Amino acid sequence: MTDARTASRPLHEGWRVEPVHGPVPASVRDAGAVPATVPGTVHTDLLAAGLLDDPYIGTNEKLQEWIGSTSWRYTTTFTSPPSGAGHTDLVFEGLDTVAAVRLNGEQVLESRNQHRTYRIPVGDRLQDGENSLEVLFSAPVPEADRASLELGYRPHVNHHPFNALRKMACSYGWDWGPDTATSGIWRPVRLETWSTAHILDSIVSATAEGSDGVVDLRVIIEAAGGTSLSVRASIGGVTVTGSVVDGVARLRLVVPDADRWWPIGYGPQARYDLDVALLAGSAVLDERAHRIGFRTVRAELTPDDAGTPFVIVVNDRPVYVKGVNWIPDDAFPSRIDRPRYRERLRQAADANVNLVRVWGGGIFESEDFYDVADELGLLVWQDFLLACAAYAEEEPMFSEISAEAREAVVRLGKHPSLVILNGNNENVWGHVEWGWEPRLEGRTWGERYYYEVFPALVAELAPHVVYTPGSPFSPDRSMHPNDESNGTMHIWELWNRLDHPHYRDLRPRFVSEFGWQGPPTWSTLTASMPDEPLTPESPSMLVHQKAMDGNVKLTDGLVAHLPLPNTMPEWHWAMSLNQAVAVRTALEWFRSLHPHNTGAVVWQLNDCWPVVSWAAIDGYGRKKPLWYAIRSAFAGRLVTVQPAEAGLEVAVSNDTDEAWAGALHLSRRRFSGEVLGTSAVDVEVAARGTVRVPVGQDLASAGGAGDELVVAQLGAERGLWFFAELRDSALPEAELRTETRRIDGGVEVTVTAATLVRDLALLADVADPAAEVDEMLVTLLPGEQAVFTVRTGGDVDPARFVAPEVLRSANALLPHSKKEASA
Repeated sequence: MTDARTASRPLHEGWRVEPVHGPVPASVRDAGAVPATVPGTVHTDLLAAGLLDDPYIGTNEKLQEWIGSTSWRYTTTFTSPPSGAGHTDLVFEGLDTVAAVRLNGEQVLESRNQHRTYRIPVGDRLQDGENSLEVLFSAPVPEADRASLELGYRPHVNHHPFNALRKMACSYGWDWGPDTATSGIWRPVRLETWSTAHILDSIVSATAEGSDGVVDLRVIIEAAGGTSLSVRASIGGVTVTGSVVDGVARLRLVVPDADRWWPIGYGPQARYDLDVALLAGSAVLDERAHRIGFRTVRAELTPDDAGTPFVIVVNDRPVYVKGVNWIPDDAFPSRIDRPRYRERLRQAADANVNLVRVWGGGIFESEDFYDVADELGLLVWQDFLLACAAYAEEEPMFSEISAEAREAVVRLGKHPSLVILNGNNENVWGHVEWGWEPRLEGRTWGERYYYEVFPALVAELAPHVVYTPGSPFSPDRSMHPNDESNGTMHIWELWNRLDHPHYRDLRPRFVSEFGWQGPPTWSTLTASMPDEPLTPESPSMLVHQKAMDGNVKLTDGLVAHLPLPNTMPEWHWAMSLNQAVAVRTALEWFRSLHPHNTGAVVWQLNDCWPVVSWAAIDGYGRKKPLWYAIRSAFAGRLVTVQPAEAGLEVAVSNDTDEAWAGALHLSRRRFSGEVLGTSAVDVEVAARGTVRVPVGQDLASAGGAGDELVVAQLGAERGLWFFAELRDSALPEAELRTETRRIDGGVEVTVTAATLVRDLALLADVADPAAEVDEMLVTLLPGEQAVFTVRTGGDVDPARFVAPEVLRSANALLPHSKKEASA
């Protein structure tokens, strides 16, 4: 008897992988075919087989470049599905990248795109009993070179022409990532059987109209023909049925008085189950289930006297974007499971982040990523996968990019967290400013994708999502694409050439990239870079510093503020602190500009391996001091002191739904604690508002810049202004009294300051790699106290957490024997 229902069976067992051709070491070649994990990659399989050292450790990455120049064969066998199914499809959700698939010796697919799903009818090619399946991957490095020659040279920012092949761009290395150029079946593979008909896709557009939640649903059907079909959809107690006409069923469902999905900090994340069934009469042939939310989103781009803003408006409420950029969380994305996505996105939410931008040199992230973002209320900005390069608009590239984009919009558009689909990363800017135009000599560079293909796909498939042509971009194409007064801006001149106080020279409307480098946490650094001695320029460190002139820029960015240390632990702390201070300085300034500035997206949240980079969370998942700086600067209520034309101003930022009122107390003090002058003023800040309060000249002017500061306090929130750089100040040696006690799950550390202590940090992982502290970068005035909670599962002596190498401050980085106050 024929079973009419669609059935699916994963094909993840029994795989083996072996090299076919390339510069393969004898040990790997002699081992022959080894067990392979699917989904997975060549690197992870060789690691599991003991044939490869961890590429994240030491200089191993450089020693393993042969993998990208080698072709690989994956093989398995499987039994045919039970007889009776009319149709059987072989479905690959991800092949990385240039692959030929053979079933029982017959080629059934040739693919050249990591970012696409492939469905192959194989019913007439299956044998009774055992079947053989082979996937032959061509070597990705020569394939990219070959494709570049065929398409014609186009500018890019790498040592491989990643823009000639539809492979994850950063797989070929980036200024924070390793050059792995791996191969493999990186997403699931399965057999699907069906008889009468089955669902190919559900295109879901969910929005809100008044108090109603509205779903416009298109269900794409493949049918054998001859049977009348219908689709039934249910959500929120509402059920609608519609006929399938020409392979499509179109339905509209209206849910009265629907709860809306809100971003984190604005309301609850209400979600509804949308159940879809394909019917032949009353018989269910196939089903889909989606978890969706009702919300509206638009970008406000109406020009004003200062230029053109970029405001994300959700459910008719403007959202000040407190964002982070996201890169693939592992150089081998098949290793990233749902718990890891949850951990990383939870870390973002805990840092008061409300938007995650998925950068265009990586991947279209998984359903797990988006589902967790939906649950947490994190807005998602997803780039199309074109980054830092010119891209051919001719075939076969045009059809590949168009197909991958269509698939991604349909898949991701179901998620309420997705609010922006963005055409590219820095490609329009590169075409205008990076000298691409003369090098192209008239060749296409991607413009058609950004201004025709992608906006048309979003309008057709996800009209409930905002589309932008690029990042950065100016809404008026006649303007420079990276204009601080219009649209979105990337700020890299400061890291590359200037210094972080110069963030305050800019008045950007919206910043979608900026950042500052720093090392990973100490335990990550020492676990992954086993040099003896370990220095900023030792072999492993240089392999794990990918930025052009990265160490030079780190040094140049430090010495204006702090002396350059000459020991590795002090260098590590100084660079970690400087990274945190640089980004904190920028974020506090941008927030002070609200509503002129409507958001900032830090580069970057995470790393894909242990590396010196711009990330707030290192490659082993540990929070760097930068993470704590971001959390502080993105707090719901924030008081900072900022420079102004007439001296100083206090910026009071209230990113909450409640008005904030009280007395703002101002004082100028010596580092010793002596109060030199005070004032107070009543302030009231509307919900989601910012006010700036001038500081009187008697407080805004220092008598002795080297040992004075301004303190601004509103309730529990405090902002500080120091008149001199750390290295030019009379900041004393820190005098601290510490107490420790064991508590459930860890240690409590109480620190009392007898002197002014700047940016006190308890680097818990130095004492215990598994330990994590709740707070960091705390400045204490003389006599003040801070309590730190350290969570650790280890049996660590509490005294370790107050050792000098663990309990750090900016004070300790200064040569106090030579300290003199500057007048």
